[in-house]
Amino acid sequence: MREVRASRGQDQSPSGIGTLGLSWAMLLTYVLAALELTCLFMQLSIMPYLSRRLGMDSVAFGYQQTIFGVLQLLGGPVFGRFADQRGARAAFTLSFLASSALYLLLAAACNPALPGVALLFASRLPGALMHTLPAAQMVITDLSAPEERPAALGRLGLCFGVGIIFGSLLGGTLSSTCGIQCPVIVALVISLLGAILSFTCIPTSTKGASARAQAALPGKPKASVFDLKAITCLLLQPGVLPVFLVKVICGFPSGLFMVMLSLISMDFFQLEAAQAGYLMSFFGVLQMVIQGLVIGWLSSRFSEGALLRASVLVFSVVGLAMALMANVFHFCLLMPGLVFSLCALNVVTDSMLTKAVSASDTGTMLGLCASVQPLTRTLGPTLGGLLYHSFGVPVFGHVQFAVNFLVLLVLWRQPMPPKMDKAW
Repeated sequence: MREVRASRGQDQSPSGIGTLGLSWAMLLTYVLAALELTCLFMQLSIMPYLSRRLGMDSVAFGYQQTIFGVLQLLGGPVFGRFADQRGARAAFTLSFLASSALYLLLAAACNPALPGVALLFASRLPGALMHTLPAAQMVITDLSAPEERPAALGRLGLCFGVGIIFGSLLGGTLSSTCGIQCPVIVALVISLLGAILSFTCIPTSTKGASARAQAALPGKPKASVFDLKAITCLLLQPGVLPVFLVKVICGFPSGLFMVMLSLISMDFFQLEAAQAGYLMSFFGVLQMVIQGLVIGWLSSRFSEGALLRASVLVFSVVGLAMALMANVFHFCLLMPGLVFSLCALNVVTDSMLTKAVSASDTGTMLGLCASVQPLTRTLGPTLGGLLYHSFGVPVFGHVQFAVNFLVLLVLWRQPMPPKMDKAW
């Protein structure tokens, strides 16, 4: 292990990152991810109330949510390619500046003297460049040894849990005590602080010397950030597309359910707003523990292929149980399995996919991975609403069981290439 880290430190030395610098850069990356996610959930906690205050109905609220999802879906791969070409410092700084622009427009929308609805829709536009989590994943991928990568990526789950818990609590508390504009202003200040920290403390590039040399081969034309052909060609590399399809297909049914969870909490579980907040806090705590601690422990003892198949198997079992649940207590019993499947699927597939491409393309690959969740948020409200109103809550469990069971059969019959996981 020491030899691996030493070799990585030597490879990174041209960019000015020593052994101590590696640890500092990774720690700062986790801190920046936690700050950005806290701001994001502060914003999400007040969006329904701000929309209602501006006179928007549920249809208009759905439109602005869809716009945000589409912009993130389109911006993810482009942002990832930008991160590969311009480096970690530029990527983090750009993401935090985009977040600052969003919160500035959102704060303006809270002012009664200004056209609030137009500013609210305009605040969705910077979302195309708000990708701090993929930037953090790229840095962790660049600075961690391959065998340590699942655990290192899993620790980002702690940041996600911190964002859910503290963001939701701060958003609700500040809006109720100081007004709905207060959480947005606090998020704006934190985002500007994040931009300053990124520009001054994050290394210019976290790529190794070999990756930078490959990206700057003599006679090789400089590729554009918007080269969609180069982005999609990554999916055609050996072993990439099967894992990416597993990531999309297996996560989509549970993503539909999570998109509809707020409505299900009101109608099916009969929860008040405060109780729904406690439910989301429980989800955040589970994600912190499972992704931040459990996944890292399991990845040191089992292969990535085994963990991937385990996540799909648990998805199937949880889906079957979801079809039978009748109240929120049943859902709380199922939530650890659901969170484990989501965390294991995301961490393992991200790790496998970054190992399947060259070091100079890890940011682009993670940008493609980051587009999976916005895809669900884009299609989810319409498709999930149609399924819910037509068949009720059990349909989400039936779909999750059927889809994941079929994928599990395929994985057992046709395992991934050895390149993806030698211990598969």
